[in-house]
Amino acid sequence: MDMITSYLVMHAVITADIVSSTKGEIGIWLNSLKEALNQIGTNPKDWEIYRGDSFQLFIEDAERALAFAIKIKAAIKSTGDHDVRIAIGLGEKTHNAEKVTECNGSAFVNSGAKFEILKKEKQNMAIKSDFDQFDAEINLYLKLGLIAMDNWTANSAEVVQLMLDNPKMSQDEIGHLIGIRQNAVSYRIKRAYFYELMEMNEIYKTKLKSML
Repeated sequence: MDMITSYLVMHAVITADIVSSTKGEIGIWLNSLKEALNQIGTNPKDWEIYRGDSFQLFIEDAERALAFAIKIKAAIKSTGDHDVRIAIGLGEKTHNAEKVTECNGSAFVNSGAKFEILKKEKQNMAIKSDFDQFDAEINLYLKLGLIAMDNWTANSAEVVQLMLDNPKMSQDEIGHLIGIRQNAVSYRIKRAYFYELMEMNEIYKTKLKSML
């Protein structure tokens, strides 16, 4: 849709599932996922896990959606055996309910529609809004970003998650949390392309603001 829609606040909905969810110990990825989701909202109002390995998350401010998606990706990849497929839908929330999976609006519709075709597109993270040009540009950035993110090691993903959770911490302090030296933290950050992904996130927020 190329027609400009007016939004006072644009919301985001993440619809996702765990890739290779039956591999290894289910409790490992499930605990990591719940910890990440609890940092973002409350269950079941803001997030809910359903069908065993699928989940949905409502994000009030769409500007924060991509950073949260990257955080969830890092939380799951840090378990070592799993990955996550994430569809980010942007738009409105027109129906409230006690459970996020019973809410509705264009953000939910866009997220669900994109999630249904992620496997066909062979892309583990993508976005859908009411703006085709925005989607095309951001999804191209995401394809490039996923070259790094899909290949994160568990160690790299762990550092990404810690950096996102503790943005004011130095690399020395991050290293102290996990018992490694600052130069090892720096190496993992570079290997994860963390700062480049944060630049992508800033572009996403700038492009989003320009549409509101």
